[in-house]
Amino acid sequence: MLQLLQEMKTGSTTIVDVPKPQISPYSVLIQTAVSLISSGTEKMLVEFGKSSYFGKARRHPEKVKDVLNKIATDGPFATYEAISSKLDRPISLGYCNVGTIVEVGQKVKSLSVGDRVVSNGVHAELVEVGEHLCARVPADVINDQAVFTVVASIGLQGIRLAKPTLGEAFVVLGVGLIGLITVQLLKANGCRVLAIDYDKEKLELAKSFGAEICNLSLNHSPRDCADNFGRGLGVDGVIICASTNSSDPVSQAAGMCRKRGRIVLVGVTGLELNRADFYEKELSFQVSCSYGPGRYDDQYEKLGLDYPRGFVRWTEQRNFEAVLDMISAKRVDFSRLISERFLFEEAATAYDIVCQQKSAVGVLLDYPIKSQGLTHSKVPFVKPMFSGAQLNDQEIDKSNLAVGVIGAGNHSSRVLIPALKKLGVTLQTLVSNKGVSGVVFGRKNGFLEASTDASDVIENPHINAVVIATRHDTHANFVDRALKAGKDVFVEKPLAIDRQGLQQVISTINDVQMVIGRNPVLMVGFNRRFAPHIVKMKRLLETTNSPKVFLMTINAGYVPDNHWTLDKNVGGGRIVGEACHFVDLARHLAGSKVLSFQVEKLRGAQRKGFPPDNVTITLRFEDGSVGNILYLTNGSRAYPKERVEVFVDGKVLQVDNFRTLRGYGWKSFSSDRSILKQDKGQNDCLAAFIESIRSGEEAIPLEEILEVSQLTLDIDEALQ
Repeated sequence: MLQLLQEMKTGSTTIVDVPKPQISPYSVLIQTAVSLISSGTEKMLVEFGKSSYFGKARRHPEKVKDVLNKIATDGPFATYEAISSKLDRPISLGYCNVGTIVEVGQKVKSLSVGDRVVSNGVHAELVEVGEHLCARVPADVINDQAVFTVVASIGLQGIRLAKPTLGEAFVVLGVGLIGLITVQLLKANGCRVLAIDYDKEKLELAKSFGAEICNLSLNHSPRDCADNFGRGLGVDGVIICASTNSSDPVSQAAGMCRKRGRIVLVGVTGLELNRADFYEKELSFQVSCSYGPGRYDDQYEKLGLDYPRGFVRWTEQRNFEAVLDMISAKRVDFSRLISERFLFEEAATAYDIVCQQKSAVGVLLDYPIKSQGLTHSKVPFVKPMFSGAQLNDQEIDKSNLAVGVIGAGNHSSRVLIPALKKLGVTLQTLVSNKGVSGVVFGRKNGFLEASTDASDVIENPHINAVVIATRHDTHANFVDRALKAGKDVFVEKPLAIDRQGLQQVISTINDVQMVIGRNPVLMVGFNRRFAPHIVKMKRLLETTNSPKVFLMTINAGYVPDNHWTLDKNVGGGRIVGEACHFVDLARHLAGSKVLSFQVEKLRGAQRKGFPPDNVTITLRFEDGSVGNILYLTNGSRAYPKERVEVFVDGKVLQVDNFRTLRGYGWKSFSSDRSILKQDKGQNDCLAAFIESIRSGEEAIPLEEILEVSQLTLDIDEALQ
């Protein structure tokens, strides 16, 4: 199928052939009939992409400090690679879509195959959308009207927050697409409306919808216009739909309002507020969040958990339905907002129109109905390397390894895939859930094909090894399936996030051992073992048999509540998902089994309802060594993220953020420093995995992998 993407480095738009996206149990697959280009939001994204690095920094000054901190702690090379990776990942444009449902997730209850729906799907022939992010279109509403529903819901949510009543006077500041729709919705609500903008043509449209107008290009004073419109008393409220870096619209809105007036920001402006403007009039100010309650809530949008109607009357889906009802009742009419329309294949031209013509409002993309080429789960890039009869396990050539990768997220695309590319293996298939990342990074790195179905890797008889870099809750299942299929497996940490998953993997390992007479090749991405400074530290420690004290300080940093790693059922929490790295590192450096452990969480620094992420872990080893792991999220981002210290025999070793190794009291060693580049051992870790397949020797003993995995789950349970 075809999908529209935007390059973040250049701002160019490209139509790309990608595999059909996979649906979840809570989502639907929609074949698109028409989509709408939002002349405001999407124009802003394209202009951001076309701007220089300096221009991008100016638009997001809050990110500059983060970059400077990262340079100080991780080095300029690591920082440059991280920024380049972000900009190398194209984004999917579009959020106003009408089409017909062709597949339904097993837990979707309110929608069926064949339903015509609106959704916030992207510009693509097929879109995968959560059940609550779409709504059924009434039979008497045509596609050209319905396609405005989602963008109209943005304006509607702003109006709901402003709580207008019949006869009140409202100003709409900025009449682009959302502003013009907001004018209509306010009029339908029985309000008097004043539209303020610089664009004469858009103001004439607003006037045709029943608004009075104020043309700023004629040097009309917005304050004077509002005073006249408010009959000298001030207006009841202002809805700001403008897009600007300036804080002037907020200040102007405050000046227009009556005492206790309401201001709602729907657009994007600066937020340098003058207290006096709001204090004297006791004004209320609120920022509206997209389509309404439920937006950015994964429980609602991805897991199908609705808000009770009695407590949250207007969710984003119910806002969609309200707009469709108004269209059906002829209370609003969006036909005059259509500036241009193009075939989907002409989308690049459409975006040129949006960016170059200020008068453009709503631009439609039409999708010719197709029955072929939409349902494939794979997209080949070159002629397949393999042909003819399928190979059995004995016929696979271990010297010419074919690798399949499941997962094309940030870590995979930035670290794992480039590392694999350097190892001289055949990169066969790259799987990503939506298909876009698989195509983009598959082409860039020389894969033979991209897919959205993990079975295309696991069940492919020509693939020797599987690399798994998906979200943590999928690891155990993919490892289990790959081992049963006779594949060698590399999985990013953790191996499993719960007892059930780990036990299933162990059971499969035992089954495979019975068949092949040895351990299968299974490696977890405990890459810090392979970092050059840790390799050097390990060699130095092997010169003494005395018990050691390990002190590991992990300044992990805060992540927001909605981050997937904090979800116990998805990420497993940060101890299982991240601190396992350092449990393994301590086990590796000690070279001895863990005898016992103690854990303590920092009381008063934990988030309610989330797994603990400020903890201390003490490990006692059979050889008498002790390891203390401080996993903390309450520190400064300017401080290095990771520090490893070892005390033994009157000597000390210290690795600082995997850039510097210092020795104190060692006769033959004092320091080893990498000023410019941080190296956490990711490349060497994957190289060791490939070598273990070829040589038959374990890169990390399987016994240690299972010991650390069991121990991490024990630690996590002790913290609950």
